Amino acid sequence: MESRERVIRALRFQRPDRAPRDLWLLPGVTLFRQEQVRAVQARFPSDFTGPDATYGRGERAQGTPNLRGRWVDEWGCVWEAAEDGVIGEVKGPPLADWSALDTYRLPHEVLRNADLSRVDDFCRRTDRFVLAGTLIRPFERMQFLRGSQNLYLDLGCAPRELYRLRDMLHEFALQELELWCATAVDGISFMDDWGSMRGLLISPQTWREFFKPLYAEYCRVIHRAGKFAFFHSDGHIAAIIPDLIEIGVDALNSQLFCMDIEAIAARFCGQITFWGELDRQHILPFGSPQDVRQAVRRVRRALDTGEGGVIAQFEWGNDTPMENVIAAYEAWEEPREAIGA
Repeated sequence: MESRERVIRALRFQRPDRAPRDLWLLPGVTLFRQEQVRAVQARFPSDFTGPDATYGRGERAQGTPNLRGRWVDEWGCVWEAAEDGVIGEVKGPPLADWSALDTYRLPHEVLRNADLSRVDDFCRRTDRFVLAGTLIRPFERMQFLRGSQNLYLDLGCAPRELYRLRDMLHEFALQELELWCATAVDGISFMDDWGSMRGLLISPQTWREFFKPLYAEYCRVIHRAGKFAFFHSDGHIAAIIPDLIEIGVDALNSQLFCMDIEAIAARFCGQITFWGELDRQHILPFGSPQDVRQAVRRVRRALDTGEGGVIAQFEWGNDTPMENVIAAYEAWEEPREAIGA
């Protein structure tokens, strides 16, 4: 079975021959462990690929991301990284004072100067599932622009500027989606990290009133173009999984090990595809290969019914040994009957 068909069958619950593979690499792994990455990818090739495309350069962008020091992104946010190979944190939000909103410009040049001219040919030449990543992350983008503390206060006080900024970002996101919807990519992803270790970072009611309508429109646009909607969120997000299913998210990447995996499976298995993952806080970086195998088996017993609806995804972090990455994929290759699934 070719990779694209395998992924689509998983998304449609049409019995793929196995769970599709998808490996995420943190910047430090990409920068400093390229030989290990090549070895793993040769043995366990991914069923996913990203499109051959580039965004325009932001006029405010300065410095080099993912290296120690300070850099500025296309939105004008000042980031600081304490070591090489990490993304860092925003230390200079450009809209910390709402008075700056009147003159603030979104980085439309990154969309205006984007080059997607090679995408369709790339999609035709690969048998892998082509998933386009986007800049769409409204909650996190608002944090980067306002500062997290400011934004949480905004969500409680609801000043008119908050709604204005949200709508500006939403319009930008829809323009970005239209670019990708006009191409031959198979799926489009967007994201926001919504969970702490115990629950949502804001009340479910506020989430449903303020953010859910945005996500619903993203899914409608993606589906109208005949593509699959992929969504990522870290943390304990069990409270909004029914909402994500309702609005049409096809594949959800979440930190299953922050939640009750078996309870999640009992409620939602067969309604949405679980796009990974494994515990990257404890087991992957600090566990033994056997610990990793047991973690994969737990996920598979809960979610890998053989009908689809699960993707063998996890993140290779800077502290994760290569042996644990190999152990994870070896466990995903075990026959279902051998693990009690």
